[in-house]
Amino acid sequence: MMRALAGAAAAALLAAAPAQAQSADESWRQWDVAPACRDLAPLDPAPTGPALAFREPSPATISMRRHLLDPEVNSFTFREASEVWANRQVARSGNPRPWQVAEGFEMPDGYQDFAQSTYTDAMLVLRDGQIVFEDYRNRFSADERHIGFSMSKTIIAMLVGQALARGEIDSLDQAAVIYWPALRGGGYDGVTIRQLLQMRSGADIVERYDFGDNPSLAACIHETAIVLNRARFADFGIAVGRREAPGTSFNYATLDTAVLGRVLENATGTPLAQLTTERLWQPLGSESNAFWLADGPPGAGRSLAGMGFNATLRDFARLGQLLLDQGVVGDRRVLPDGWVTEMTTMLPLDPASPMPGYGYQTWQLGNEPGAFAAVGLAGQFIYVHPASRTVIVKLSHFPPGAELEDQVADYFARIANTPMD
Repeated sequence: MMRALAGAAAAALLAAAPAQAQSADESWRQWDVAPACRDLAPLDPAPTGPALAFREPSPATISMRRHLLDPEVNSFTFREASEVWANRQVARSGNPRPWQVAEGFEMPDGYQDFAQSTYTDAMLVLRDGQIVFEDYRNRFSADERHIGFSMSKTIIAMLVGQALARGEIDSLDQAAVIYWPALRGGGYDGVTIRQLLQMRSGADIVERYDFGDNPSLAACIHETAIVLNRARFADFGIAVGRREAPGTSFNYATLDTAVLGRVLENATGTPLAQLTTERLWQPLGSESNAFWLADGPPGAGRSLAGMGFNATLRDFARLGQLLLDQGVVGDRRVLPDGWVTEMTTMLPLDPASPMPGYGYQTWQLGNEPGAFAAVGLAGQFIYVHPASRTVIVKLSHFPPGAELEDQVADYFARIANTPMD
């Protein structure tokens, strides 16, 4: 499932890139929203004058955004994406949780071949909360932030659990429309928060990015909200139709998480970046600032809940350790008791797939008992193996169409089952 989605998204983004530069007098065309996309969500006016300045989405910036997944450069476009995209900062902890480095662990045979063949930018292994392996490649460094893509969805699930425990959300079985009334009358009307968490909304969207003269809904959302910043990602959920009854079947859709993110912000009364800072990033002891990509400038845009979180390798590892430790950091409970177990209880999908189950915005990766993962487009993984108390983070730059999850799952299982000397 994810392999097909990743390949389709990547290929479509490449196809969307302009074939050649436009002349200055035609640069306004960079702002054009495809006619088929114009009535799907409220649009901001096209910027003019000062709004085309540095760090706003000028024609040059838009062109760069459209090349995000190009295989020739994506190892570099995936890092420090705040230089190109609208974003919201997430402040680091004032008291970073230190890491200890343990000796006596050797990676399973074939690591260099594995790292090369799976397009690794960086990889880290924790055992019992200590770093036993750490590797940076392709000029990526320990202090750079790498995009997590859909690993971001797992963060949203963590924050939903906190809001539930605080009473800001009364029940996972409440309808999302209670917290976002604008959904009333559309495909998300009647969909519960639990169904959003499980990707079982029934909304009429396919995670397929067909651009061109007749773009798909997913392509319209990507181009209009993320590239052009002319609309809010989640607002496309207001008018979307319904494909089937909520809860009927699994349908992976980033729009589900975008709607969930808006529900979370409305329920808490707090923007997502602030929520992440105060309730997660600082309490887990992060050592570096992180950021969410956004769908517009401050005052208009919102953090991209489904795909926009960026952090360092070691701080992604802190998220994994938090999950391994059932939401506890030291003597402080960060996630509610029992929430990690609930969000990583998998509903079965295709047993032949390398990702045969899905929980609350988390995947089963491989078939190791009890193991689970946050997984992002183009090879981003936070893999947690409770039986061996192992956490693995892998940041990658898969090319379009790469189907490498089987290979990754197999090697992760080998790491988890390798004892310390």
